[in-house]
Amino acid sequence: MKRPKLRKASKRLSCHKRYKIQKKIREHHRKVRKEAKKRGHKKPKKDPGVPSAAPFKEELLREAEQRKQRLEELKQKQKLNRQKEQERKRKLEAKKNAAKTQEKGEGKESVGKSKTKTKKLLDKNSKKWFCRQLQKVIEASDVVLEVLDARDPMGCRCPQLEQAVTCSGGDKKLLLVLNKIDLVPKENLENWLNYLKKEFPTVAFKSATLTKDKTMQQQFTKRRARVDLSRTTECFGSKCLLKLLQEHGKTRNKAIQVGVVGFPNVGKSSVINSLKGVRACNVGLTRGVTKSMQIVHVDKQTKMLDSPSIIADPSNDVLALALRSITDTEESGSADVLRGVDAILNHCSKQQVMMHYSIPDFRNTEEFLTLLAQKRGMLKKGGVPDIENTAKLLLCDWTGARIRYHSQPPESQRPPPYLTEDKIAEMQECFNLKNLEEENNNTVEALKYPSPASSIIFQSAGMTNGIIEENKVREDASEWKNLETSMEGEEEEEEEEDFTESDDDQEDTEEEENNVKEESKAQVTRKAKLGKRQMSPTTSEKQIAGEHSLSLSLDKTADEDDAYDFNTDYV
Repeated sequence: MKRPKLRKASKRLSCHKRYKIQKKIREHHRKVRKEAKKRGHKKPKKDPGVPSAAPFKEELLREAEQRKQRLEELKQKQKLNRQKEQERKRKLEAKKNAAKTQEKGEGKESVGKSKTKTKKLLDKNSKKWFCRQLQKVIEASDVVLEVLDARDPMGCRCPQLEQAVTCSGGDKKLLLVLNKIDLVPKENLENWLNYLKKEFPTVAFKSATLTKDKTMQQQFTKRRARVDLSRTTECFGSKCLLKLLQEHGKTRNKAIQVGVVGFPNVGKSSVINSLKGVRACNVGLTRGVTKSMQIVHVDKQTKMLDSPSIIADPSNDVLALALRSITDTEESGSADVLRGVDAILNHCSKQQVMMHYSIPDFRNTEEFLTLLAQKRGMLKKGGVPDIENTAKLLLCDWTGARIRYHSQPPESQRPPPYLTEDKIAEMQECFNLKNLEEENNNTVEALKYPSPASSIIFQSAGMTNGIIEENKVREDASEWKNLETSMEGEEEEEEEEDFTESDDDQEDTEEEENNVKEESKAQVTRKAKLGKRQMSPTTSEKQIAGEHSLSLSLDKTADEDDAYDFNTDYV
């Protein structure tokens, strides 16, 4: 069946209603006129002009004409300036369009100024920005501290970084700082110190987990009762490291800059905070907290340079990418996280993992994660175990300082090809190695360590390749989109700043106009005309009012058709 058409409501009114509306409108207009009279609002009088009997009438008229001419000249000048600005804008837009078409056609970055612009307008979360900041730190520092996690020191070493520092020329030195030594057994720590000291001077270090924030001391003291003090908050190895750096500064007879570099979550910022004794740098469990170079003055002779993390090369194996990648576990996809957890479990002994997590035997990674999710109460709706979030939490535990595991050093000492005997001697040249060994022994004896049975044995994947040069970084598509949008926004802002008139120029033109207007005697009439214009709505205001009334009329229901408007006269 054909659907019947709905008839529109009729707009016809009864005579009684129409006359009633007209009467109300007349009353309203009368009321408005009365109020206007009370306020004393009168129509502006016309300019009477110069009376014929007035002396020097011709001179006054000439002066008035001259003023008019000056005003017209000013207006023409302003018009010309506007036209010039518009031409400049058009030319710039044409240049921009031409550059865009060239980039699309060739698929290459624009040469010269555009390259410098892209360098300036890099996003602070992009990998290229991290590489640039890391290079700044390496170039500016006299001594570079490579921070290693004591649980997997070989996996925290970056051959590209070590090669860049050793082959840079000059008197740059590289020191290894073995951090988180309280999470490995004592024998394992001693073996690693003996292995690493044959290549570079190595300092055993345990950074302070709770350091006072100089900006928020009162809040910290209030919350101190809630903080878990079961673990030691004291710093070990800081005196030894400071002594080494100060001695090196004395040999060079100048203040030295010390760059702190390493992969994510090895404790770079914590080392600086421990040396300073105050929380000077931001610290967090999430990866990539430090995003740019930060200078911290430890004393008069030493400056510490905090740097962003080294970016792991995508060519590394899954284990290295899971533990050393810059991307946070919260941002990475579920497939990558699951692959990372699978790689970690394959490089550990199954029985020790079961003992640590108190979980029964499992066949694969998925089953392990379901058991762990059930044990920890990480369930979705309907009691389904939340595998993805459990995997992310497990990765955070392994990169953080919660799980105690250790890896064995290689059986044979095989230094990398860039480390020749001459280079090793050059790196160890200005340091007192005997004192360093004694201080390391003192720190090793002072700490408490986990028993070998409670620590999980971990098979290291060897050195992790990193990207230091900015040109070798491959950004993701999403990162480039964000970068392009930010670049376009900033370019538009720059153009707007170029084309906005300065306040001084505007003030000068306004002053000239005012002076000309003050001279004329016809100012009263002009002001009155301006007042009239202000009272009457402009065309744009009328359009807005029309649109507003149109939208209101669309929203009205059938019951509201009887309402009337006082502003419209139906007569």
